[in-house]
Amino acid sequence: MTDPQETESTSPPERGRPQHAPQQHFPVIDNCLHIGGRPITALAAEANNRPFYAYDRNVMKTRVAQLRQQLPEAIHLHYAIKANPMPAVVQHMAGLTDGLDVASAAELATALATGIAPRDISFAGPGKSLEDLRAAVSAGVIIILESMTEMQRVAELAAEFATTPPVAIRVNPDFELKASGMKMGGGPKPFGIDAELVPKAMARSADLGLDLVGLHIFSGSQNLRPEALIEAHDKTFELALRLAAQAPRNFRWLNIGGGFGVPYFPGEVPLDLAPVVENLQRRIDEALRELPDVELVMELGRYLVAEAGIYVCTITDKKVSRGQTFLITNGGLHHHLAASGNFGQVIRKNYPVCIGNRVASEREETVNIVGPLCTPLDLLGERMPLPAADIGDLVVLFQSGAYGYTASPHLFLSHPQPLEFFV
Repeated sequence: MTDPQETESTSPPERGRPQHAPQQHFPVIDNCLHIGGRPITALAAEANNRPFYAYDRNVMKTRVAQLRQQLPEAIHLHYAIKANPMPAVVQHMAGLTDGLDVASAAELATALATGIAPRDISFAGPGKSLEDLRAAVSAGVIIILESMTEMQRVAELAAEFATTPPVAIRVNPDFELKASGMKMGGGPKPFGIDAELVPKAMARSADLGLDLVGLHIFSGSQNLRPEALIEAHDKTFELALRLAAQAPRNFRWLNIGGGFGVPYFPGEVPLDLAPVVENLQRRIDEALRELPDVELVMELGRYLVAEAGIYVCTITDKKVSRGQTFLITNGGLHHHLAASGNFGQVIRKNYPVCIGNRVASEREETVNIVGPLCTPLDLLGERMPLPAADIGDLVVLFQSGAYGYTASPHLFLSHPQPLEFFV
């Protein structure tokens, strides 16, 4: 075998791959992609050639460590489980971060199984069921109230359990995170209580005897523009301080959301955190002068795990139709909805892709990568220049550690579900 030291690189070679954000996390040894120290061909054999996701624990650890070096010390970093709720991932992230955010009773159970303290878990979501709320009240986690109805239900459950659960009000701010992938605030939204109604909501929580610990203000996600994040942080702290002055008791907890994006598509570059952090430090210093006892939480999901994961499927057929080459795989939108462009994209764009077992080749083809489903929406790559591939080769989609496995319609057409590896 060739000495790996002579053939290893920190990213797939430029030849034979489209110009996306650089892949710096997974080495290529003997022209085969490795993740977590293992060649993807070995993982594919272990999966018996079923499609699979693989998540690299060390990439997650490095991302959190680098982020902690940059973020202000006052920030408590939480992992939003919705990004990737695989139990092994959540257990790993619980050991790296200061807390977890959940959005269902099932996610809550996963979070509690890590052994993390309940007060370091927050439970958000605009449509919590009675079963969700019952589980949250029973566990003693921070419940993010999204409506007055939810507030009343929590008060009734608190009386039933003879307890006083910590609660925070999610604020629908009167601004949005500009240029974000998903706008979660500003205008009419299903999320939270409109900012102008929060003072009355806070007063009502006191009347109901709830332990109002603070606020959750989240205006948007997946943002790569420092200036947009800076503006959002400015407005978030201004709003929080204004509402704190009207609160029935001093705030002890403030979740400022997240919004940090990762690059997926051609032309996108990693977020420059330096100006964001510099401004954040100023804002935090100002806030702590007025709210000296507040715990400041930043909640991130995608930013912590997206780049640590890949999705891998096998080419099962190859054909030419009216001059275009199609690689047909055993994976598709039922496994990776986001990569198909059907999870929020207005104009479909290609995720970064490589042929994992032949990352570079002297021969290149422009191909369409499609899945086995009976719909033209089942498209994983459109007119992509890649090394010439054959039946049995492995297609790898990068940036797949977040909103992949659980955000996809596995039951569509009843094909086998993908596997997951934590390496």
